[in-house]
Amino acid sequence: MKRKFNFSAGPSTLPVQVLEEIQREIVNYRGSGMSLIEASHRGADYEAVHNECIENVRTLLEVPENYQILLMGGGATLQFGMIPLNLLQFAAKERAADYVISGVWAKKAHQDAQQLGATHIAYDGASTNYTTLPETLSLSQDPVYVHITSNETIGGLRWVDWPDTGEAPLICDMSSDIMSRPIPVEKFGLIYAGAQKNLGPAGVTLVIVRDDILQSSPAQLPAYLRYSVHAENNSLYNTPPVFSIYAMNLVLRWVKKQGGAKKMQELAEQKAELIYSAVNESEGFYTSPVDQKYRSLMNVVFQIADKTLDSTFIEEAAKHGMVGLKGHRSVGGLRASLYNAMPVSGAEALADFMRSFATRRR
Repeated sequence: MKRKFNFSAGPSTLPVQVLEEIQREIVNYRGSGMSLIEASHRGADYEAVHNECIENVRTLLEVPENYQILLMGGGATLQFGMIPLNLLQFAAKERAADYVISGVWAKKAHQDAQQLGATHIAYDGASTNYTTLPETLSLSQDPVYVHITSNETIGGLRWVDWPDTGEAPLICDMSSDIMSRPIPVEKFGLIYAGAQKNLGPAGVTLVIVRDDILQSSPAQLPAYLRYSVHAENNSLYNTPPVFSIYAMNLVLRWVKKQGGAKKMQELAEQKAELIYSAVNESEGFYTSPVDQKYRSLMNVVFQIADKTLDSTFIEEAAKHGMVGLKGHRSVGGLRASLYNAMPVSGAEALADFMRSFATRRR
């Protein structure tokens, strides 16, 4: 089988080595006579995988000891509500949670928080069509927390440096660029990320949360919605998404073998440069609407000047084994997602195709 290059924004491509290992183990896990996804989540086989996955996150991201690593269900979307439930809902009425609206996903997070308490918009990029990020934020007087989205998959822009929020905890949705670069975890109060971009298949959500934030989980909340409950139970309060965690652990092992988060960053920069160079050298045939300073390394958003060629580009690319290049329906255009498991050869193939297409279609 000749594998296609999958440029979809998610679920995304996975390392071939990981898929092959899953294939070997899925029926008879390490001679146990059964699949791991059939085994008890309280048993020794799964417990070893679960704990190794958590430890691999801690090692790869250099997570300090005063942070807990949680593996949860519900996707990053559940975190849009859990964060204000745990931190905002019972805060003093004069205080607000600050949100930076950098695109579609940041906006969704803010909309959920508005249901649970006072919010303040520290920046809204609507006037620029979410194509740039601010140099400084307009924070409220005493924010409960400040929420940002590190990388916007739809708009194709990312935070390069992290904002200074003073004493307010910085909370970040890193769903689409987690593990693509080293992270100064100590700058954040809470980090969360759905797995289906860089960590593995959909179904598990990673949460990295500082101890003082855990301790503030309100007792009035149902158990599953309290971060403290998950921490106290080592993310085993209920049956976890076993398969997703198993696959995530294999992906983390793969990242380790490649050279860790620093190596992932080097490869991300190399892959993104290949595509952005094809855009920049096209003499206007392709353009990128995103401020060059904040262009995403994970989601390269670009457009063809003649929009009638979009569907032809997508169809021809598919014939050459490249799929998932259609831009999000809300913005149109084209998008190449270059997550960790996308090989450099995939980015090279796309860049070559882009140049060939532009030459033939001018």
